[in-house]
Amino acid sequence: MDLLNTLVDKGLRRELPTREEALAVLATSDDDLLDVVAAAGKVRRQWFGRRVKLNYLVNLKSGLCPEDCSYCSQRLGSKAEILKYTWLKPDEASQAAAAGVAGGAKRVCLVASGRGPTDRDVDRVSKTIEAIKEQNEGVEVCACLGLLSDGQAERLRSAGADAYNHNLNTSEGTYGDITTTHTYADRVETVHQAQAAGLSACSGLIAGMGESDADLVDVVFSLRELDPDSVPVNFLIPFEGTPLAKEWNLTPQRCLRILAMVRFVCPDVEVRLAGGREVHLRSMQPLALHLVNSIFLGDYLTSEGQAGQADLDMITDAGFEVEGAGTTTLPTHRARRGGGCGSHDGGCAPCGDAPGETAAESPGGPTARTDLVAVRRRGAGTDLAPNA
Repeated sequence: MDLLNTLVDKGLRRELPTREEALAVLATSDDDLLDVVAAAGKVRRQWFGRRVKLNYLVNLKSGLCPEDCSYCSQRLGSKAEILKYTWLKPDEASQAAAAGVAGGAKRVCLVASGRGPTDRDVDRVSKTIEAIKEQNEGVEVCACLGLLSDGQAERLRSAGADAYNHNLNTSEGTYGDITTTHTYADRVETVHQAQAAGLSACSGLIAGMGESDADLVDVVFSLRELDPDSVPVNFLIPFEGTPLAKEWNLTPQRCLRILAMVRFVCPDVEVRLAGGREVHLRSMQPLALHLVNSIFLGDYLTSEGQAGQADLDMITDAGFEVEGAGTTTLPTHRARRGGGCGSHDGGCAPCGDAPGETAAESPGGPTARTDLVAVRRRGAGTDLAPNA
């Protein structure tokens, strides 16, 4: 297929595809799906070989968020029956992080619900970062605390944070349909603040919220322009008790096409398969490893993932290997840019119909698999052992 040959050539040269080419990837048929995966896999292997980076989430503060993000089980007015607890103490968070590191995680992602941290919150998280680094030499720490105020990114960097996650989530044109308590521009500004402070920027998207193909291409092109070091791709987990509980728009095949499009647009970036992979990719998760070079190990913020050992077995069985702590994730040309964890040795929170083309799916649409949406009842904030 001429389209795929063109996209592979551009990906190997780090050249941006056209919008039409990106849309064409999303519009490919299921008959061509393996060809799409194979083509994007060539680009993935060029920049990341067969390595898979493991990341581990620690939810520092769960629920009771004042923001109204429609996709989030922790949102204002959410009726989802999730765990709710206030800030973990530094030693509790460090203990939770240690479980992920023991399972092979190279990066620990510290997430807290809320609009953004107070200065007191930054102090608290700084102590947590220091505790984790003291116990786990060489581990990367990414903070995800919401919108940042002036000077807070610098303080997190001084405390030892390597990265900061703040996702764009959806296109600028549809952002107001998803969230009204802050703006798309607020999110972009926070990513810029993290980059200016020397933190490795992590910013991605959520697919499956009813967006069009054009919306998906818009947000991924915006991410390419923002130039984060890692791009997490979340697939909506339709929690009962949230406004998007009935949005079951994804099939495994569509998820793979979305991941392939992201890889072609962001060829040399750490593309992370994040929340919702178990729910929507299901038995086709191993194919996604040919497109992404990073996943979360174990559970997510408020939902349970598959067993950590199953993640490790999947990586091995698919012919990939877990990236070691002594390996720099990013290609040399990105790692030398002078910011974040890629430049020295030691994200995220997954967290009306728009105009444009919508990909055709099977008649009647995807089947809702509500049985696969499991609320997290173990790990941080509980007395039960974590899944790692």
